[in-house]
Amino acid sequence: MKKTGTIAAAVAIVLAAGTLGWLYFAGWLDREKPLINLDSDITAIGVKKDIGITFSDARSGLSGLTVELIQDQKPHLLTVETFPSRSIRQKVLRLTVEPIALKLNNGPATLRITARDASLFKNETVVSEQVRIDTLPPQIYVMSPVNYINQGGTGFIPYRISKPAARTGVFVDDRFFPGYPVVIGGKPTSVAYFALGTGASAATKIVIFARDDAGNESRTSMPFTIKPKKFRADKVNLSDTFLQKIMPEFQAAIPQLQGKTAVEVFGYVNTTLREENAKTIQSVCGKSSNKKLWEGTFHRMRNASPMALFGDERTYLVDGKPFGHSVHFGVDLASTAHAPIEAANNGIVVFAGPLGIYGNAVIIDHGLGLFSLYGHLSSIETAVGKPVKKEEKIGLSGLSGLAGGDHLHFSIVVGGQFVNPQEWWDPHWIEDNVMKKMNL
Repeated sequence: MKKTGTIAAAVAIVLAAGTLGWLYFAGWLDREKPLINLDSDITAIGVKKDIGITFSDARSGLSGLTVELIQDQKPHLLTVETFPSRSIRQKVLRLTVEPIALKLNNGPATLRITARDASLFKNETVVSEQVRIDTLPPQIYVMSPVNYINQGGTGFIPYRISKPAARTGVFVDDRFFPGYPVVIGGKPTSVAYFALGTGASAATKIVIFARDDAGNESRTSMPFTIKPKKFRADKVNLSDTFLQKIMPEFQAAIPQLQGKTAVEVFGYVNTTLREENAKTIQSVCGKSSNKKLWEGTFHRMRNASPMALFGDERTYLVDGKPFGHSVHFGVDLASTAHAPIEAANNGIVVFAGPLGIYGNAVIIDHGLGLFSLYGHLSSIETAVGKPVKKEEKIGLSGLSGLAGGDHLHFSIVVGGQFVNPQEWWDPHWIEDNVMKKMNL
């Protein structure tokens, strides 16, 4: 009997150990709590807020979750889910919160998120986030009721917002130009430079935009009058001499152009490469100093004659037939060969190097979204990150890139878009359209 009892006890121990092992490895004895991760920080909830939450438990799986907003000690259930199966190891949840529908007041609240696992211990994780309910959109006050803007020119607008903005700026039709915080008259103000296209008309829409940290948005139409400008159009014959002189530089730099005819190379350069260069310029000019760096009228290259002007439309001809089109987004200035090129105004160099059709190029940030570009240089005598002063030498003119002769291609770029540089050489235009608005 004693031996039988010993065997039974041993069997019982083995069975108990096996059961415990099975319970452990199956996750029933899991003591780890589930994980809760929000896809972004939530400090404020506006009229409508999308919230992404990931729940996970790799051992025992999830058994349930709850999300609620608590205000004045009253819970408002956003969602609750239970999982009868232990197979749910992860749940990605996206919620749309609308405080007005939940009858929440503007003010503090708590976002409470709970997750429970499927172990025998029912482990629970609770995350509480202090949030602010704010359903009031920002108000926008336009500070300049009269705004005359040239076709192809620069617009500038100061405005005030009733609350801090997470994102603000100006939309010209569907193109966005960021606003920057400044102080005017001792008060926080936003300002934005924006570009008006050469084809802008009365149908063009210019809207000031602001979004607060709760996601509330406001849009206000800006009063403006467009001043029409005439732009030249010309036909350019692509001679064999020009093509054989210029195209080998691009063939040497771009492997896929090897073995192509000079005409085929030009077709690529005038379309694909031109578009790639425009994207590079937009990217480089996508981030600007948040303060005004320039002072006074922009410097124009000394003793230089204008060749091509801003907005010139060119139709290229091969054997008398149209072969491509382009618009010239700068002013070409020609002086002597290898003439000194100087910074148009104070700023910080943000690009210095080869830039496709512009050859060796330099781009200077003048702050608040305003940039200048210098192309076709024979040599660059500055570097990225270097602060430069107006009229400081940055290189020598040349014929690198898509250039038929030694000259400087000079552009002004606003928010990644080209505008007419001639405005920035005009002290009266700067005073009337920028400085008077800055000094309201």
